[in-house]
Amino acid sequence: MTDRVVLAYSGGLDTSVGIGWIAEETGVEVVAVAVDVGQGGEDLEEIRKRALACGAVEAVVADARDEYAEQYCLPALQANALYMDRYPLVSALSRPLIVKHLVEAAKYHGASTVAHGCTGKGNDQVRFEVGIGALAPDLKVIAPVRDFAWTREKAIAWAEDRHLPIDVTKKSPYSIDQNVWGRAVETGFLEDIWNGPIEDVYAYTADPAQPRAADEVIITFEKGVPVAIDGRPVSVLQAVEELNRRAGAQGVGRLDMVEDRLVGIKSREVYEAPGAIALITAHQELENVTVERDLARFKRTVEQRWSELVYDGLWFSPLKDALDAFVAKTQEHVSGEVRMTLHGGRAVPTGRRSAASLYDFNLATYDEGDAFDQSLAKGFVQLWGLPSKIAARREQQLRSAGQ
Repeated sequence: MTDRVVLAYSGGLDTSVGIGWIAEETGVEVVAVAVDVGQGGEDLEEIRKRALACGAVEAVVADARDEYAEQYCLPALQANALYMDRYPLVSALSRPLIVKHLVEAAKYHGASTVAHGCTGKGNDQVRFEVGIGALAPDLKVIAPVRDFAWTREKAIAWAEDRHLPIDVTKKSPYSIDQNVWGRAVETGFLEDIWNGPIEDVYAYTADPAQPRAADEVIITFEKGVPVAIDGRPVSVLQAVEELNRRAGAQGVGRLDMVEDRLVGIKSREVYEAPGAIALITAHQELENVTVERDLARFKRTVEQRWSELVYDGLWFSPLKDALDAFVAKTQEHVSGEVRMTLHGGRAVPTGRRSAASLYDFNLATYDEGDAFDQSLAKGFVQLWGLPSKIAARREQQLRSAGQ
């Protein structure tokens, strides 16, 4: 039986050329695998046909939108995952899902090797290869763009020589990756970090500076899962899609940042993630109401580490699995509703309610009905500050002795 290579296929120039190039250079058959994670744009059936026209012996298109939302975006939401406190892991979240489908396809089609179109400068090469190694250690990996210095000019020449059915004349000034959780834009004039992004960069969000009426939304959660919007039941995917539309129309979720890549360089990235930012904002607010103080404080440390692990391609690591269990435990009482105003590029919580709330009006109020015994506070303050007071007294004594 002829050996096979499973290729992570996007339908673009590099992976389309990669089908024929891998077959010619290695003598193996290529199976193209495209995964729908809500990236929109081109019809995936057309992408499947293009893969076959470019020489793939088989082309697989997996509709993984619900799987992505429920098994990847939802854990990120519950972890309030923001790399460097800002980036909601738009690209990083989709890679382990794609890896899972690649490994499954390799097993099904009897392939010994998996191929991807990543460069040597980015994070995705790590996410793909470390993930593949975790799920199927025996699989080999090849990366033509990285390992064989496959430039765009070489790819265009290859495509033209073989009359491949792809457009090699148009070239976006940007490198774009998108899915239902958000959209990432880099390269082109954005590589000069003094240049501000222009409106042409954006597709998921409207200009937040343009005047428009505000949009009020109520999001209902059950144990950390968004289950309704304005009282209408929704799936996780539907929640993200609706808030992409509504928060995006208000310019919510635009990010312009210089981030620390895993490979050691800094990279300027422009993101737009309206649904992700709106949901994380609402989820954080409900946690403020329902999660006990010390648990919430420790969870913030876990959230940062969780985000770093996913960004660094360690979705399938033992530490990530252990942190998942912790995050799941914290969601037991995160049920209730959050009302937000979407306007001017911001998602602002204006109301929150929960049957599991830890907020006690009678303890919090300064008005009639105050149940807080303020006479207990004096002794508490004295005991709480006693270690600092003792240490300060010691420092005074040592300074006096040294004079």
